[in-house]
Amino acid sequence: MTQAAILDNRAFLRLVGHEARSLLQGLVTCDLRLLSAERSLYGALLTPQGKFGFAFHIVLEAGVDGGEEAILLETSAQRLADLERRLLLYRLRAPVAIERLTPEPKVALVFGKDAATLAELNSTPGATVRASGLTLQVDPRLAELGVRLYGDAGSIEAWLARNRVHRVNAVLAEQHRIALAIPEPDTDLVVDKTIMLEAGLDQLGAVAFDKGCFVGQELTARTHYRGLVKRRLVPVELEAADLEPGTPVLAAERDVGEIRSAAGGVGLAMLRLDRLGDPLRAGGGSVRPRPATWQSDLAERLRRGASTD
Repeated sequence: MTQAAILDNRAFLRLVGHEARSLLQGLVTCDLRLLSAERSLYGALLTPQGKFGFAFHIVLEAGVDGGEEAILLETSAQRLADLERRLLLYRLRAPVAIERLTPEPKVALVFGKDAATLAELNSTPGATVRASGLTLQVDPRLAELGVRLYGDAGSIEAWLARNRVHRVNAVLAEQHRIALAIPEPDTDLVVDKTIMLEAGLDQLGAVAFDKGCFVGQELTARTHYRGLVKRRLVPVELEAADLEPGTPVLAAERDVGEIRSAAGGVGLAMLRLDRLGDPLRAGGGSVRPRPATWQSDLAERLRRGASTD
């Protein structure tokens, strides 16, 4: 069944000016040369030390009647002001306006095997179309996550009703996201600590290693080419329900990670790779890693660990 959930805590910045694209190209992890009206992106702005700072969906807003194109950043509402200040700091004297959207669009996630078909999109990550007063975008990280709808509440509700898409609560959308190992920045990524490869965002198309320099590029590239990642975000089945983010994951009483987000018996945990195959526990119950399909390297680690037991 195709389902939809309204995503709260989302907010937007708009960058306008003929240098907006080049400004972002030198800052963020993805390659803005790939951005078009038909293709959206997902990227991050890191600290100079290569640690996580901000993450966002990037959508091109074509110019109207010969006007300048604009770039929309959809990000966490609670960190919007921080992102705005950081971009203003990097802007210096570049002729780029950075503004908030008023009124602000609503965001819905439509998920299920027919989501892209209903949106009249192919299943390519980032595929984007505008129709019925909405922007519809196959999630740039992973097509299986679903289609994001941007627009006013009335247009979103009309689209869902017209396509007979069933509204569900946020818990089901969270379970869907977690099972696919898609990190939510507000819960799964720690500002100034998490690196992109620990979250798997390089495998999810959010890092372009061939684009040239961006903020934090040195550590990100070095970690990638030297294979220095020692822990990863992994979906897990939880025996102890409703674990709080930050709950330690233990292997033989030794701390080997922590729960970052949880919903309905599943969670995303940051785990040490060398203990991935060990019996794990959190909150008094077992923790069973269940890598997503795209995490084939982690699934192979688990198989190798099982074969040596």
